[in-house]
Amino acid sequence: MKVGSEHSGYPLHRTWPFERNPLLVFWETTKACMLACKHCRASAILKSLPGELTTEEAYKLIDDVAAFGQPYPILVLTGGDPLLRSDIWDIIAYAKGKGLRLAVAPAVSPNLTEDKVKKLAELGVDGVSISLDGSRPEIHDGIRGTSGVFEKTLWAIKTFQEYGVRVQVNTAVMRDNVHDLADIAALLLKLGVKVWEVFYLVPVGRAQLELNLTPEEWEDVSHFLYEASKYGLVVRTSEGPMFRRVAITRMLLELAGKNPDEALNTGPLYRQLVSRLRQLLGEPQGKPLASTTGTRDGKGVIFVSYNGTVYPSGFMPYPLGNIRVKSLVEIYRENLILKRLRGARFEGRCGRCEFREICGGSRARAYAVTGKPFGEDPACPYRPGTFSVMVSKLGVRVENVVREIEGLKYVLPPG
Repeated sequence: MKVGSEHSGYPLHRTWPFERNPLLVFWETTKACMLACKHCRASAILKSLPGELTTEEAYKLIDDVAAFGQPYPILVLTGGDPLLRSDIWDIIAYAKGKGLRLAVAPAVSPNLTEDKVKKLAELGVDGVSISLDGSRPEIHDGIRGTSGVFEKTLWAIKTFQEYGVRVQVNTAVMRDNVHDLADIAALLLKLGVKVWEVFYLVPVGRAQLELNLTPEEWEDVSHFLYEASKYGLVVRTSEGPMFRRVAITRMLLELAGKNPDEALNTGPLYRQLVSRLRQLLGEPQGKPLASTTGTRDGKGVIFVSYNGTVYPSGFMPYPLGNIRVKSLVEIYRENLILKRLRGARFEGRCGRCEFREICGGSRARAYAVTGKPFGEDPACPYRPGTFSVMVSKLGVRVENVVREIEGLKYVLPPG
């Protein structure tokens, strides 16, 4: 669950104090979950593991989040399935009592009932994220490992909306569903969903390399998502920061009166997905709602595991400390690995790239594939410097369009 371009009066790119405060604190409340998703980061199991944070330790974590001070991070309760914790209602009430914005990521399983939806609404949860990985039961249920989950997911989205809880839909892109993305986008619009968070697969947990796409296919997915954002969907990505580069590039070309598809030589997957999107929804009428917020693993994002170990993100199991030993505030602000991640001091192409501040590559994917947390993202085909050459050929003065494109000033300085 993420926010838009403004939160508590702080424009995210310009003044959010990433060095001091994360924007999002994810807490893996439990490993327990009734589903068996084939790409599960957490390798979730039916029962909780020994060593989970106790209720009192959960309160201490919440106190830590509040101790960051204004602007408060958003606390995201994830799992496993957070609703399988017997003390979850006390935890939610405590967090709301501290004045925190709170999001919950419940598993869509038999454990999710209307009574629990109602209780989440009554406790003032600010939003929920619901996973939808296919436009049809055979795709979604196949990925989720349980039959009937697709229909229950549609029910969950509608029911949360009826109770006035903001719903963000998360989709994990992989080999099994990549050709279904246009149909998923159309379904979300039909359901009245406004925010689509798209996860670019990282081979951790149960997610295996055979589910992954090629760099060229990921590039086509990014181009497609930009087009999908013109239909009224706010599109964000998780572990797909190259989407920001693609969005900024396409925006600039459009402002210069150029056809991005011709200028950027998009591939067959993009053409197939966009053709299907136009078939389902017609030509887009709105402006792109593609988010280019420059968070990444360890910069604006921090993850606390079920046993208190802190990681840059849930997809990057690089231990930084434990909240049972140090406060989350101290770990986030003082850890040298996090300082380097926030400073965009990377290796390889990511270190030379003009988009290293606004993108920086997926640190989780670099770590998972190469074992190097600062290495280049193997899913990105971009050659550093290409954008700079393109801008010079266009003859576009960056200062004339920098205000039109979120994040552009972090790529090329004005003038």
